Amino acid sequence: MFLLHSARMVCIFLILFPSPVLVAQTTTKGPRLRTIIVDPGHGGSDQGAKGRYSTEAELTLKISLKVEEMLRKALPDTRIVMTRTIDVFHNPREKAEIANREKGDLFLCIHVNAAPPIKHRQFLRYKTVTYYRGKGSKKKKYTKKQPVYNTWTTPNPAYGTSTYVFASDRAGKKAEEFLEQPRFESDAEVMNIPDPESTEAKIMAHLWSQKYFKNSVKLGTFIEDEFVRTDRRSWGVLQRNHMGIWVLQATNMPAVLVETGYITNAEEEDYLNSEEGQTQVADAIVRGVVRYKMQLENPLPGRADSSLPAKSIPAGSR
Repeated sequence: MFLLHSARMVCIFLILFPSPVLVAQTTTKGPRLRTIIVDPGHGGSDQGAKGRYSTEAELTLKISLKVEEMLRKALPDTRIVMTRTIDVFHNPREKAEIANREKGDLFLCIHVNAAPPIKHRQFLRYKTVTYYRGKGSKKKKYTKKQPVYNTWTTPNPAYGTSTYVFASDRAGKKAEEFLEQPRFESDAEVMNIPDPESTEAKIMAHLWSQKYFKNSVKLGTFIEDEFVRTDRRSWGVLQRNHMGIWVLQATNMPAVLVETGYITNAEEEDYLNSEEGQTQVADAIVRGVVRYKMQLENPLPGRADSSLPAKSIPAGSR
Protein backbone atom coordinates (compact mmCIF):
# COMPACT_ATOMS: atom_id res chain seq x y z
CA MET A 1 0.00 0.00 0.00
CA PHE A 2 2.83 2.38 0.91
CA LEU A 3 4.67 1.60 -2.35
CA LEU A 4 1.48 2.24 -4.33
CA HIS A 5 0.94 5.55 -2.54
CA SER A 6 4.57 6.57 -3.08
CA ALA A 7 4.38 5.74 -6.76
CA ARG A 8 1.24 7.86 -7.11
CA MET A 9 2.89 10.84 -5.38
CA VAL A 10 5.94 10.56 -7.63
CA CYS A 11 3.61 10.51 -10.64
CA ILE A 12 1.83 13.67 -9.44
CA PHE A 13 5.17 15.38 -8.80
CA LEU A 14 6.42 14.58 -12.30
CA ILE A 15 3.18 15.85 -13.84
CA LEU A 16 3.29 19.14 -11.94
CA PHE A 17 7.06 19.63 -12.09
CA PRO A 18 8.55 18.13 -15.29
CA SER A 19 12.21 17.14 -15.41
CA PRO A 20 14.57 20.16 -15.85
CA VAL A 21 16.20 18.30 -18.75
CA LEU A 22 12.81 17.85 -20.44
CA VAL A 23 11.94 21.51 -19.91
CA ALA A 24 15.30 22.64 -21.30
CA GLN A 25 14.75 20.55 -24.41
CA THR A 26 11.18 21.60 -25.15
CA THR A 27 10.65 25.11 -23.74
CA THR A 28 9.75 27.58 -26.47
CA LYS A 29 11.75 30.78 -26.76
CA GLY A 30 10.11 34.20 -26.87
CA PRO A 31 8.33 36.63 -24.53
CA ARG A 32 6.10 35.24 -21.81
CA LEU A 33 4.12 38.47 -21.60
CA ARG A 34 2.60 38.33 -25.07
CA THR A 35 -0.78 39.99 -24.51
CA ILE A 36 -1.83 42.70 -22.02
CA ILE A 37 -5.52 43.50 -21.47
CA VAL A 38 -6.19 47.13 -20.48
CA ASP A 39 -9.62 47.68 -18.95
CA PRO A 40 -10.93 51.24 -18.36
CA GLY A 41 -13.30 50.88 -15.40
CA HIS A 42 -17.04 51.59 -15.70
CA GLY A 43 -18.50 53.33 -18.80
CA GLY A 44 -21.80 53.94 -20.56
CA SER A 45 -24.75 53.59 -18.18
CA ASP A 46 -22.33 53.05 -15.29
CA GLN A 47 -20.35 56.25 -14.79
CA GLY A 48 -18.86 55.12 -11.48
CA ALA A 49 -17.77 57.65 -8.87
CA LYS A 50 -18.53 61.35 -9.41
CA GLY A 51 -16.51 64.42 -8.55
CA ARG A 52 -17.46 68.09 -8.74
CA TYR A 53 -17.35 68.15 -12.54
CA SER A 54 -16.08 64.79 -13.85
CA THR A 55 -16.88 61.09 -13.63
CA GLU A 56 -14.81 57.99 -13.04
CA ALA A 57 -15.79 56.48 -16.41
CA GLU A 58 -14.43 59.38 -18.45
CA LEU A 59 -11.21 59.64 -16.43
CA THR A 60 -10.44 55.91 -16.58
CA LEU A 61 -10.90 55.94 -20.37
CA LYS A 62 -8.59 58.94 -20.87
CA ILE A 63 -5.89 57.44 -18.63
CA SER A 64 -6.25 53.96 -20.16
CA LEU A 65 -5.86 55.31 -23.71
CA LYS A 66 -2.61 56.94 -22.62
CA VAL A 67 -1.52 53.67 -21.00
CA GLU A 68 -2.28 51.85 -24.25
CA GLU A 69 -0.27 54.32 -26.32
CA MET A 70 2.72 54.21 -23.95
CA LEU A 71 2.67 50.41 -23.72
CA ARG A 72 2.71 50.10 -27.53
CA LYS A 73 5.81 52.29 -27.65
CA ALA A 74 7.58 50.70 -24.66
CA LEU A 75 6.69 47.10 -25.58
CA PRO A 76 6.37 46.94 -29.39
CA ASP A 77 6.45 43.13 -29.40
CA THR A 78 3.58 42.85 -26.92
CA ARG A 79 -0.06 42.83 -28.03
CA ILE A 80 -2.24 45.40 -26.25
CA VAL A 81 -6.01 44.79 -26.12
CA MET A 82 -8.49 47.39 -24.82
CA THR A 83 -11.82 46.22 -23.37
CA ARG A 84 -13.31 49.54 -24.50
CA THR A 85 -12.13 52.63 -26.37
CA ILE A 86 -15.41 54.58 -26.16
CA ASP A 87 -17.95 55.39 -23.45
CA VAL A 88 -19.73 52.01 -23.45
CA PHE A 89 -20.83 49.70 -20.63
CA HIS A 90 -19.53 46.16 -20.11
CA ASN A 91 -20.50 44.25 -16.99
CA PRO A 92 -17.69 42.47 -15.09
CA ARG A 93 -18.56 39.12 -16.69
CA GLU A 94 -18.17 40.60 -20.18
CA LYS A 95 -14.84 42.17 -19.21
CA ALA A 96 -13.53 38.82 -17.96
CA GLU A 97 -14.80 37.07 -21.09
CA ILE A 98 -12.95 39.56 -23.31
CA ALA A 99 -9.72 39.08 -21.35
CA ASN A 100 -9.97 35.27 -21.38
CA ARG A 101 -11.04 35.10 -25.03
CA GLU A 102 -8.06 37.24 -26.07
CA LYS A 103 -5.80 34.92 -24.04
CA GLY A 104 -4.30 37.77 -22.04
CA ASP A 105 -1.17 37.20 -20.00
CA LEU A 106 -1.97 40.19 -17.81
CA PHE A 107 -5.18 42.04 -16.88
CA LEU A 108 -4.72 45.72 -16.05
CA CYS A 109 -7.87 47.42 -14.76
CA ILE A 110 -7.83 51.23 -14.33
CA HIS A 111 -10.14 52.90 -11.80
CA VAL A 112 -10.57 56.12 -9.83
CA ASN A 113 -11.28 55.96 -6.12
CA ALA A 114 -13.89 57.78 -4.03
CA ALA A 115 -14.54 58.39 -0.35
CA PRO A 116 -17.89 59.31 1.26
CA PRO A 117 -18.30 62.85 2.63
CA ILE A 118 -17.66 63.33 6.32
CA LYS A 119 -20.84 63.90 8.36
CA HIS A 120 -20.95 66.52 11.12
CA ARG A 121 -23.58 67.16 13.79
CA GLN A 122 -23.89 70.05 16.24
CA PHE A 123 -26.39 70.21 19.13
CA LEU A 124 -28.58 73.33 19.02
CA ARG A 125 -31.37 73.03 21.59
CA TYR A 126 -34.23 70.91 22.90
CA LYS A 127 -37.76 71.16 21.56
CA THR A 128 -40.99 69.95 23.12
CA VAL A 129 -42.75 67.17 21.22
CA THR A 130 -46.40 66.21 21.89
CA TYR A 131 -47.64 62.64 21.45
CA TYR A 132 -50.65 60.52 22.51
CA ARG A 133 -51.17 57.02 23.89
CA GLY A 134 -54.30 54.93 24.24
CA LYS A 135 -57.64 55.03 22.48
CA GLY A 136 -61.02 56.59 23.12
CA SER A 137 -61.61 57.71 26.71
CA LYS A 138 -58.21 56.24 27.68
CA LYS A 139 -56.33 58.41 25.24
CA LYS A 140 -53.82 60.62 27.04
CA LYS A 141 -51.56 63.46 25.98
CA TYR A 142 -47.82 63.40 26.71
CA THR A 143 -44.86 65.64 26.01
CA LYS A 144 -41.14 64.98 25.86
CA LYS A 145 -37.94 66.88 25.19
CA GLN A 146 -36.22 66.07 21.90
CA PRO A 147 -32.74 67.32 20.90
CA VAL A 148 -32.36 69.43 17.76
CA TYR A 149 -29.13 69.17 15.75
CA ASN A 150 -27.62 71.05 12.87
CA THR A 151 -26.12 68.53 10.40
CA TRP A 152 -23.85 69.05 7.39
CA THR A 153 -21.13 67.30 5.41
CA THR A 154 -17.65 68.23 4.19
CA PRO A 155 -15.61 66.61 1.43
CA ASN A 156 -13.50 63.65 2.48
CA PRO A 157 -9.78 64.59 2.36
CA ALA A 158 -8.70 61.02 1.44
CA TYR A 159 -6.13 60.96 -1.36
CA GLY A 160 -3.52 58.70 -2.92
CA THR A 161 -3.16 55.57 -5.01
CA SER A 162 -3.61 51.85 -4.34
CA THR A 163 -3.51 48.65 -6.35
CA TYR A 164 -5.84 45.72 -5.64
CA VAL A 165 -5.20 42.04 -6.35
CA PHE A 166 -7.73 39.21 -6.17
CA ALA A 167 -8.39 38.15 -2.58
CA SER A 168 -6.38 35.17 -1.39
CA ASP A 169 -9.53 33.60 0.05
CA ARG A 170 -10.99 33.59 -3.49
CA ALA A 171 -8.16 31.50 -4.98
CA GLY A 172 -10.65 28.70 -5.64
CA LYS A 173 -12.45 30.84 -8.23
CA LYS A 174 -9.16 31.60 -9.98
CA ALA A 175 -8.38 27.86 -10.03
CA GLU A 176 -11.80 27.13 -11.59
CA GLU A 177 -11.03 29.54 -14.43
CA PHE A 178 -7.75 27.73 -15.09
CA LEU A 179 -9.50 24.35 -15.22
CA GLU A 180 -12.03 25.69 -17.74
CA GLN A 181 -9.37 27.27 -19.94
CA PRO A 182 -5.86 25.96 -19.16
CA ARG A 183 -2.98 28.32 -19.93
CA PHE A 184 0.64 27.28 -20.45
CA GLU A 185 3.84 29.24 -20.93
CA SER A 186 5.93 26.53 -22.62
CA ASP A 187 5.65 23.29 -24.60
CA ALA A 188 6.90 21.36 -21.57
CA GLU A 189 3.84 22.34 -19.56
CA VAL A 190 1.52 20.93 -22.23
CA MET A 191 2.96 17.42 -21.92
CA ASN A 192 1.16 14.87 -19.77
CA ILE A 193 -1.86 17.08 -19.04
CA PRO A 194 -4.06 15.24 -16.50
CA ASP A 195 -7.81 14.81 -16.85
CA PRO A 196 -9.52 18.11 -15.83
CA GLU A 197 -11.70 16.21 -13.33
CA SER A 198 -8.74 14.47 -11.70
CA THR A 199 -7.14 15.33 -8.38
CA GLU A 200 -3.88 16.03 -10.20
CA ALA A 201 -5.55 18.67 -12.40
CA LYS A 202 -7.11 20.38 -9.38
CA ILE A 203 -3.74 20.47 -7.64
CA MET A 204 -2.20 21.99 -10.77
CA ALA A 205 -4.97 24.59 -10.98
CA HIS A 206 -4.43 25.68 -7.38
CA LEU A 207 -0.68 25.95 -7.98
CA TRP A 208 -1.35 28.20 -10.96
CA SER A 209 -3.76 30.26 -8.85
CA GLN A 210 -0.98 30.80 -6.31
CA LYS A 211 1.39 31.76 -9.12
CA TYR A 212 -1.13 34.29 -10.47
CA PHE A 213 -1.55 35.77 -6.98
CA LYS A 214 2.20 36.12 -6.46
CA ASN A 215 2.70 37.74 -9.87
CA SER A 216 -0.26 40.07 -9.31
CA VAL A 217 1.24 41.26 -6.02
CA LYS A 218 4.62 41.70 -7.71
CA LEU A 219 3.13 43.86 -10.47
CA GLY A 220 1.06 45.86 -7.98
CA THR A 221 4.18 46.53 -5.92
CA PHE A 222 6.08 47.78 -8.97
CA ILE A 223 3.22 50.11 -9.96
CA GLU A 224 2.88 51.55 -6.46
CA ASP A 225 6.67 52.01 -6.29
CA GLU A 226 6.47 54.08 -9.45
CA PHE A 227 3.67 56.22 -8.02
CA VAL A 228 5.83 56.92 -4.97
CA ARG A 229 8.65 58.03 -7.30
CA THR A 230 6.32 60.77 -8.58
CA ASP A 231 5.61 61.88 -4.97
CA ARG A 232 2.12 60.40 -4.89
CA ARG A 233 0.84 58.98 -1.61
CA SER A 234 0.54 55.20 -1.93
CA TRP A 235 -1.71 52.96 0.16
CA GLY A 236 0.14 49.95 -1.24
CA VAL A 237 -1.08 46.63 -2.61
CA LEU A 238 -4.44 45.63 -1.12
CA GLN A 239 -7.00 42.83 -1.25
CA ARG A 240 -10.65 42.65 -0.22
CA ASN A 241 -11.20 39.37 1.63
CA HIS A 242 -14.78 38.07 2.12
CA MET A 243 -15.90 40.36 -0.70
CA GLY A 244 -13.28 40.37 -3.41
CA ILE A 245 -13.33 42.08 -6.80
CA TRP A 246 -15.13 39.72 -9.16
CA VAL A 247 -13.37 40.61 -12.40
CA LEU A 248 -9.94 39.99 -10.86
CA GLN A 249 -10.98 36.50 -9.78
CA ALA A 250 -12.66 35.57 -13.07
CA THR A 251 -9.73 36.43 -15.34
CA ASN A 252 -7.45 33.50 -16.11
CA MET A 253 -4.18 35.44 -15.67
CA PRO A 254 -2.40 37.71 -13.18
CA ALA A 255 -4.69 40.70 -12.63
CA VAL A 256 -4.56 44.07 -10.83
CA LEU A 257 -6.98 46.95 -10.34
CA VAL A 258 -5.24 50.33 -10.04
CA GLU A 259 -6.97 53.11 -8.11
CA THR A 260 -5.29 56.19 -9.61
CA GLY A 261 -6.54 58.76 -7.09
CA TYR A 262 -9.64 60.12 -5.33
CA ILE A 263 -12.15 61.93 -7.51
CA THR A 264 -13.86 63.14 -4.31
CA ASN A 265 -10.74 65.10 -3.36
CA ALA A 266 -10.84 68.45 -5.21
CA GLU A 267 -7.07 68.65 -5.63
CA GLU A 268 -6.80 65.09 -6.95
CA GLU A 269 -9.79 65.55 -9.25
CA ASP A 270 -8.05 68.55 -10.82
CA TYR A 271 -4.82 66.54 -11.12
CA LEU A 272 -6.56 63.54 -12.75
CA ASN A 273 -8.32 65.85 -15.23
CA SER A 274 -5.11 67.61 -16.24
CA GLU A 275 -2.99 66.49 -19.19
CA GLU A 276 0.08 66.45 -16.94
CA GLY A 277 -1.62 64.38 -14.26
CA GLN A 278 -3.01 61.80 -16.69
CA THR A 279 0.40 61.49 -18.38
CA GLN A 280 2.19 61.02 -15.05
CA VAL A 281 -0.32 58.40 -13.88
CA ALA A 282 -0.14 56.47 -17.16
CA ASP A 283 3.66 56.67 -17.20
CA ALA A 284 3.91 55.27 -13.64
CA ILE A 285 1.64 52.34 -14.54
CA VAL A 286 3.58 51.57 -17.72
CA ARG A 287 6.95 51.74 -15.96
CA GLY A 288 5.60 49.27 -13.39
CA VAL A 289 4.46 46.92 -16.17
CA VAL A 290 7.83 47.16 -17.94
CA ARG A 291 9.66 46.32 -14.71
CA TYR A 292 7.33 43.36 -14.20
CA LYS A 293 7.91 42.10 -17.74
CA MET A 294 11.69 42.38 -17.41
CA GLN A 295 11.77 40.43 -14.14
CA LEU A 296 9.24 37.87 -15.39
CA GLU A 297 11.11 37.11 -18.60
CA ASN A 298 14.68 37.61 -17.43
CA PRO A 299 14.90 36.39 -13.82
CA LEU A 300 18.41 36.73 -12.41
CA PRO A 301 19.74 33.80 -10.33
CA GLY A 302 19.79 34.61 -6.64
CA ARG A 303 17.85 37.86 -6.99
CA ALA A 304 15.44 38.38 -4.11
CA ASP A 305 11.77 38.70 -4.96
CA SER A 306 10.90 42.38 -4.56
CA SER A 307 7.17 41.80 -4.19
CA LEU A 308 5.51 42.47 -0.85
CA PRO A 309 2.60 40.69 0.80
CA ALA A 310 -0.77 42.20 -0.08
CA LYS A 311 -2.57 43.82 2.84
CA SER A 312 -6.23 43.09 3.55
CA ILE A 313 -8.84 45.74 4.12
CA PRO A 314 -12.18 45.30 5.89
CA ALA A 315 -15.16 44.04 3.91
CA GLY A 316 -17.23 46.88 2.52
CA SER A 317 -14.30 49.25 1.97
CA ARG A 318 -13.75 50.40 -1.58
